[in-house]
Amino acid sequence: MTTESIDVERVVTGLASSGCEFADLFLEERTGSTLVFEGGKVDRIRQGIDRGVGLRVIRDKRTLYAFSSEVSPRAVNDMADSLIGAGDSSATLQELSWMPREIRPLSVIGRDPGLVDLDHKIGLLRQADDAARSMGDEIVQVRCVFADERRRVIQANSEGVHFEFLRVGLIFMVHVTARRGDLLQTGYEPVGGQWGMELFDRTAPDEIASRAASRALMMLDAREAPSGRMPVILHSDAGGTMIHEAVGHGLEADFIKENMSVYARSLGKKVASKLVSVVDDPTIPNLRGSYPVDDEGTPARRTVLVEDGILKGFLFDRLNALRQDATSTGNGRRESYRHKPIPRMSNTMILPGAGSPEEILRDTPHGLLVKKMGGGQVNPVNGDFVFEVAEGYLIEDGRQGAPVRGATLVGNGPRVLSSIDMVGNDLGFAIGTCGKDGQGVPVSDAQPTLRIGTPDNPDTWITVGGTASSA
Repeated sequence: MTTESIDVERVVTGLASSGCEFADLFLEERTGSTLVFEGGKVDRIRQGIDRGVGLRVIRDKRTLYAFSSEVSPRAVNDMADSLIGAGDSSATLQELSWMPREIRPLSVIGRDPGLVDLDHKIGLLRQADDAARSMGDEIVQVRCVFADERRRVIQANSEGVHFEFLRVGLIFMVHVTARRGDLLQTGYEPVGGQWGMELFDRTAPDEIASRAASRALMMLDAREAPSGRMPVILHSDAGGTMIHEAVGHGLEADFIKENMSVYARSLGKKVASKLVSVVDDPTIPNLRGSYPVDDEGTPARRTVLVEDGILKGFLFDRLNALRQDATSTGNGRRESYRHKPIPRMSNTMILPGAGSPEEILRDTPHGLLVKKMGGGQVNPVNGDFVFEVAEGYLIEDGRQGAPVRGATLVGNGPRVLSSIDMVGNDLGFAIGTCGKDGQGVPVSDAQPTLRIGTPDNPDTWITVGGTASSA
């Protein structure tokens, strides 16, 4: 990516000279394609380039930010002058000691999807569409999406750091609707991360489609979900949606600073069962939320949030670290050059325990087994949440019983964490795009199989919403 003779280091030096705690430049170029296959044909193809630059100054623990889609010396210098003019005009230009860094990608990309022609990508979508429709006449709608992206970034900041790196990502997802009479049910299956086309050597498009279609068809035969309080097993296949939403957001430092988190005054205190440890780790290769450095130049690192039930830390960007006399954890992230960084999760997970998933199920006489989570809502101030269950089953005498539909989980994050009494030795990941303050960033979340609620202690059970009477 050419910077058209922009003197990156001189721009940042000028910003830093205006009197500030921190200044940086973020130059980005994104290329990629999105293909949607629906109704047995290609419904939409989008290809393009998005390129721009953002400049930031943190002064008196407040952010001044400017951005432009014009990447030229004139545009960048004009933005820099406007930010410098908002500061101490008597400050003198001082040279920084620059430390150019070589940033190696975390993930090795075998076959760059950006170099693959559209016909090949359409063939993968058609393969998935055919596989889903072959599952029977009750499949009435199939929507398949292929999206790839190459994100090249140049960063420089007032700590003298200057580097460039490339991130390549890919998502393939299938959404299926099945119908029986007036009853409609859906199934959804996404795969992806920082992979090239070798992703399909691991999981073929027809396999992805079959999972989605099977889930939709199974829900046609499912019973109405029971309602009431009961033990719930969250299978590792459910991914870490609950830990991400009900816990992770409440550990982001901006919520802590504004006292908008149930965990704001709990550092060093017990917030979960002693079986529960939670980490955020952007350093794992190939995961959707991984990165070698965050979007303000801080090296990525694994952050322990909860250890053996004790709250150990929060997720910081640079601004909130300054405001709270802390150190950035490398979680300053932004959607694009148009956005200023804010504290965000990367790959957030509950760590595996010692029990086997089979043992956990056998030890649970009754309740609900959740194998796929749906959407939900969380109030980070008090930790209350409501989540949909996309795939769930009754637990009958320690075995997986009949599937149920229409279930929701209603509870409170800290109380649920404290009610976990069994943690499996497996670990399942889910991918997503996390929205916050109008920005979306790629994330992964994960958990082992775990049980919420001891069967012989109703006080520890979680509320299940449904339309049938209590099981």
